[in-house]
Amino acid sequence: MDVVIAGGHGKIALRLSKLLSARGDAVAGLIRNPAQAGDLHGAGARPVVCDLEAASVEELAEHLAGADAVVFAAGAGPNSGAARKETVDRDGAVLLADAARRAGVRRYLLVSSMGLDKIGDPEVTPEFDAYLRAKRAAEEAVKERPLDWTVLRPGALTDEPTERHAHLAPPPNRFGQVSRDEVAHTLVRLLDDASTIHQTLELTT
Repeated sequence: MDVVIAGGHGKIALRLSKLLSARGDAVAGLIRNPAQAGDLHGAGARPVVCDLEAASVEELAEHLAGADAVVFAAGAGPNSGAARKETVDRDGAVLLADAARRAGVRRYLLVSSMGLDKIGDPEVTPEFDAYLRAKRAAEEAVKERPLDWTVLRPGALTDEPTERHAHLAPPPNRFGQVSRDEVAHTLVRLLDDASTIHQTLELTT
C-alpha cells in the first residue's frame, strides 16, 4: 500500500509511518519545515515539503499521484489561535480531500476528535471550542466528497505506551484518554478494513 500522511511530523503520523513502513508499505509524509525531514526518514517515511496553508489543490494533488490512501493527521497545535485551527484543522483537511479527488485517490482517513457534542458548552475553553468547530466542519466537508472516507475520533491523547485496551465504536462513547500509539495502530486497522468506509468511529478507554 502507498500512503500519504498530512501532518507527517506529528506524533501520531510518525508512529503510523513506523508501523506502515515496518510491514513494507510505502509512506510519504507532508511537512512544512524541511528541517523535519530527518525525523521522517527515521520513521521510514519519505518527506515531502508541502505547506497545507499555502498549497493549491493542483500542487498537492501532484504529491498524491499514485497513492492508495491519504491520512489527515495534521493539526495547528494547542498553542495556536482560532484562525490557524480553521486554516489547518479545517481547511487543510478539505484541501487534502479535494486534492485526493483530483489525484484519483479514494481512500481517506480523517483524524478528528471526540467531544464534538461539547461545542458551545460554556465549560469548554474558547480555544478548545474553536478546535472542535474546526474538526466538525472538516468532517462535514470530507463526508460531502465522493471519497471512501473513514473518520476516527480519538479521546484525549497521551504519550503512554499502548496497552491495546482502547474501545473502537460508533458514537456516542464516554470521553476518555487514549494513547497516540493506539491511535496509530487503529489507523492501520482502518486502512486494511474496507468495512469501515463511510463510518465515524470513536476511540477511547
